Amino acid sequence: MKVKVLSRNPDDYVRETKLDIQRVPRNYDPTLHPFEVAREYTRALNATKLERVFAKPFLASLDGHRDGVNCLAKHTRSLSTLLSGSCDGEVKVWNLSKRECVRTLQAHEGFVRGMVVRFCGTSFFTIGDDKTIKQWKMETPGYGEEEEPLHTILGKTVFTGLDHHQKEGVFATCGQQVDIWDEQRSSPIRSFTWGVDSFSSVSFNPVETDLLGSCASDRSIVLYDMRESAPLKKVIMTMRSNTLCWNPMEAYYFTCANEDYNLYTYDMRYLEKPLVVHMDHVSAVLDVDYSPTGQEFVSASFDKTIRIFPKDAGHSREVYHTKRMQHVICIKWSADSKYILSGSDEMNIRLWKANAAEKLGVLAPREREAANYSQKLKEKFQNHPQIRRIARHRHLPKSIYHQTKELRVMKDARRRKEMNVRKHSKPGAVPVVSEKEKHVVTVVK
Repeated sequence: MKVKVLSRNPDDYVRETKLDIQRVPRNYDPTLHPFEVAREYTRALNATKLERVFAKPFLASLDGHRDGVNCLAKHTRSLSTLLSGSCDGEVKVWNLSKRECVRTLQAHEGFVRGMVVRFCGTSFFTIGDDKTIKQWKMETPGYGEEEEPLHTILGKTVFTGLDHHQKEGVFATCGQQVDIWDEQRSSPIRSFTWGVDSFSSVSFNPVETDLLGSCASDRSIVLYDMRESAPLKKVIMTMRSNTLCWNPMEAYYFTCANEDYNLYTYDMRYLEKPLVVHMDHVSAVLDVDYSPTGQEFVSASFDKTIRIFPKDAGHSREVYHTKRMQHVICIKWSADSKYILSGSDEMNIRLWKANAAEKLGVLAPREREAANYSQKLKEKFQNHPQIRRIARHRHLPKSIYHQTKELRVMKDARRRKEMNVRKHSKPGAVPVVSEKEKHVVTVVK
């Protein structure tokens, strides 16, 4: 006679201590869970709503400057160190973990136009309206020592932009021309001009380190190779670009911040039209900086907001603003990809979370698993209308809300007019121009 006996391994369901969570056996057969999708949808909806409830991106305000913050610089080796330069020539070094200023120095007369930390992190460079380039020690001077620059270079014209090479003792400045300097010499080793009266910014490529790009006053973006004697090529747009930033992960791509309220991501090999046009701002975009992952970038605008864009999306995923924040002049994304730093007109530097609803600090294992589970559910149901509506909704200041509405009306009117003209013209007389091609005038090689 056969007797069937249930045989269980106690390790599968017995707790090791009475403080452990009860182990629950789970059968993953979908036929046994007919309402699983409905249950998961409800959880995804709740997770999306809770994300909006807990979205509190603003962390701290660093005040101490006596004039508008004009430029920021990240330390290349220290996450918690930030440098800022203001419109009265003052430079401050901040400790972000303590959220306090550790050093102040009067670097220039007039504006501090640009700052950059050397790749090794031992010193930093500043440029100002007094036509000088100064190199400063990163360490605070000891007791009795004077706050003096290591080197001072007097230029012939005002410098407007500055960037340092990623691997060598070479830096670039721009003003009336783009100059390449060796740290050991007081005159530029190479100068580039291309029929332009002034440049607003210059930036080295972090991957292909000999390439650099600059934005010029004739509405053009010019690309250079440091090893060549002449610029490579330039693209002329309908309006002027204020600054550009290279993607730190993909060497060919860069994004420029334009006066026409948009940002444009280009492939430097094909400048005939941008890869993506990023729209949402309602005033000139003044600065842009990439996340270290290369997947997103943050932009600062004259419309008093900060926006975070995915690199391949036309619209922002996040917008940050406060009542007190005025025109945002400079922006930086921290090297650990978790924080964003902005400098604005009303003398404050603000620290924001890159992910608005992220919980900071040490997470318990169960907490982390719950967050990961919620994230996966939100991704699974992200295209469902109800969830997408809640995830995308943002409260905007009244002025920006109305300006956005007005811009949309103007755009629709232009499109309607163009369609009417095309309808009453000969076939092919009014060609269809895509949004990407509208903003590029020509490419010069």
